[in-house]
Amino acid sequence: MTRIAGIDLQDNWKIDYALTKLRGLGWTLSKKVLKDSNTDAKKRVSELTSDEISKINSELEKYQIEGDLFRVVRENIQRLQIIGSYRGLRHTRGLPVRGQRTRTNARTKLGKRKTVGAFKKEVLSKMSATKDEKTK
Repeated sequence: MTRIAGIDLQDNWKIDYALTKLRGLGWTLSKKVLKDSNTDAKKRVSELTSDEISKINSELEKYQIEGDLFRVVRENIQRLQIIGSYRGLRHTRGLPVRGQRTRTNARTKLGKRKTVGAFKKEVLSKMSATKDEKTK
């Protein structure tokens, strides 16, 4: 396994695909990095020489990826929360930030449905009976 930017890449992957496994690096930027480092995009990770790997690493230092990107995003969210903006409040409450509807959807953010409403008389009578027994 080859290690680029702190991430282990499998040897049988093509290098253009393997670079997309780095956080913050998509197909377009992956191809741009390979072009700038004069590396063939069709090569497998195992076929790369140490010189090519070092060229790719030096090209990747120009971009915010992995930990740097994660830290910048976290700081931006924290800034929004500190200044008390609407987006910051939505982040704090764990709700969708970009204007999506929450009345019916948003299950990813809201979590599993919790039924709120009237109980049936049988359930209420059982609950009150168990409560009376505990108080005695």
